[in-house]
Amino acid sequence: MVVLKNLKQELSRFRLRLLAAAAFVLFCFGLLLARLVFLQVLQHDSLSDRAEANRVTVVPIVPNRGLIKDRNGIVLASNYSAYTLEITPAKVADLDATIDQLAQVIEIQQRDRRRFKRLMEESKNFESLPIRTKLSDTEVARFTAQRFRFPGVDIKARLFRNYPFGEVGSHLIGYIGRINQAEKKAMDDWEEEDLANYRGTEYIGKLGLEQSYEHELHGITGFEQVETSAAGRAVRRLAHRPPTPGNTLHLSIDIRLQALVEQLFGERRGALVAIDPRSGEVLAFVSKPTFDPNLFVDGIDADSWRDLNENIDKPLLNRALRGTYPPGSTFKPFMAMAALNSGKRDPRLVIQDNLTFSFGGRVFGSPEVDRPGPKDMRLAIVSSSNVYFYSLANEMGVDLIHDELEPFGFGRKTEIDLQGEVTGDLPSTEWKRRKFRRPEQQKWYAGETISLGIGQGYNNFTMLQIATAVSTLSTGGLRFKPRLVREIEDVVKHEQRRVASDALSPLPLRPADVDVIRNAMHGVTLEGTSRTVFAGAGYTSGGKTGTAQAIGLKAGEKYSSIKADERKRDHSLYVAFAPAEAPTIALALIVENAGFGSTSAAPIARRVFDYMLMGQYPSEEDIALTQQGKSGPPVGTPRRAIEVPLPGQPAAASAPASGAASAAAAVASGASR
Repeated sequence: MVVLKNLKQELSRFRLRLLAAAAFVLFCFGLLLARLVFLQVLQHDSLSDRAEANRVTVVPIVPNRGLIKDRNGIVLASNYSAYTLEITPAKVADLDATIDQLAQVIEIQQRDRRRFKRLMEESKNFESLPIRTKLSDTEVARFTAQRFRFPGVDIKARLFRNYPFGEVGSHLIGYIGRINQAEKKAMDDWEEEDLANYRGTEYIGKLGLEQSYEHELHGITGFEQVETSAAGRAVRRLAHRPPTPGNTLHLSIDIRLQALVEQLFGERRGALVAIDPRSGEVLAFVSKPTFDPNLFVDGIDADSWRDLNENIDKPLLNRALRGTYPPGSTFKPFMAMAALNSGKRDPRLVIQDNLTFSFGGRVFGSPEVDRPGPKDMRLAIVSSSNVYFYSLANEMGVDLIHDELEPFGFGRKTEIDLQGEVTGDLPSTEWKRRKFRRPEQQKWYAGETISLGIGQGYNNFTMLQIATAVSTLSTGGLRFKPRLVREIEDVVKHEQRRVASDALSPLPLRPADVDVIRNAMHGVTLEGTSRTVFAGAGYTSGGKTGTAQAIGLKAGEKYSSIKADERKRDHSLYVAFAPAEAPTIALALIVENAGFGSTSAAPIARRVFDYMLMGQYPSEEDIALTQQGKSGPPVGTPRRAIEVPLPGQPAAASAPASGAASAAAAVASGASR
């Protein structure tokens, strides 16, 4: 009985174990079945896409960047293909040792190492960075033969930007550079479509037109779908969409004129802006000194960057766009226009100029070369009378001056198609309250108004603003937003889209008042401070010289005590338009610390007008004298502008007809441009 009882117990335990084992097996099969349903049904689409992604790779194809051409079709920015030696830091165990070994195969200079180090600081560790660019075919072959020695190092074919004229027009053209981390972060805020178009793109516009027209120049990124093996090797191409090249920018700039003006400045600092007053098209946009944008294309090395960034002459500063200066006596025609427009002074009113003006216990003086005597408005402009405009500023007051001159573009951005423009300073009582923090500094004192009349005091403007104002004055009130780009060409559709200069509402200036000012400015070239420079010109023009203080003088201090320091000397300015009867060009220029406007600035303006209106290019002798500030009317035999070779090119390469040639033809035939 005991044996039978034990047997029943053993069978019972066996059945329980069997049931438990069966349940466990069923449970496991249930898990497998659930996992199978999850993978094959619920996750089918997702896993299918991932499997396909492992098999198919989408490779972006970066488009060719658009060209930049001047008004005559001369290429100012182009592309070329070259090989680069690149390192992915995350894939290299010992970076310094690898570079040392590479240097035994391909020449790697110290500047290449310094540039690579700088790129590493601006990029992520897993990005491929160039250690050498523009490899020769021999260097490519030499590395390829020993590629197995260098994991994480590869050779890639890349497009590079080229600026064939180097420093000429560098501030307006700008340059491209590698996208840094700050720019990548900013790109995250772009629309998805725009962001997708930049996949694979490593270089973007950093300055000038390259930056402002980045989306026009970039083009549309293409792609290539490639089937890959398990090892990641390409097996075959599945789909392909070619990239669309960027659009071509056609500028209003005449690069030959641009190069001439930069040459006329020589080693001096300054800026010039020339505008067609009938449309707002910018003909020349000069900032001196310049820089070579080619230095930035494949990453500027530390030494070159230090030379540019720490240079006392600030070659990276766009003086035409961001440099602000007191306008000096070039401001006087605008003061006179404000007086006429506001009814504050009749042009026939005669003021006795005794060379001094007293106000509030202070005596405001005149240059030693001025002559005393009675002067009406025309003679005050022609002779550049300080006393006349001291008294006028006192009569008008700072707020009326501001309200009359702000519509000309003073103290506000012109909205040119470049980024980084500054506003300058056209003072008013409200302006001073915003400008300064301390209450005692915010109050406007009547004595501060006096010096405004001669373009000093708080007045500070860019050459772009002054040139725009001269353009408006010369046409009797027509206003345009200045533009550097005339047309944008779609290179695929072969269509050109006009980038029209936006016309602003004309100023309500009375023609009789405008004639008074224009006639007075014409008189400056006949009997005033620029008469010598414009002697014998084959056209009429109007102008005004200016000599502006670079620093303020202390009470009792004389200019002669500081002019020994070159950077403290007065600035030389000139504003002008031509032909006087129907202007087709207006300009403003400054030569920093160069003294009288008639000796340094006006001669440059004369040669710009000779080029645009007569098709004449100055002789080498004349250029040398102008660079030294020792020229008057042109000397030597002028050359035909279209026959002068472009910078760095032989005479045969300068075939495209220039704007100067067509302008000269128009003058000869009596046609208007």
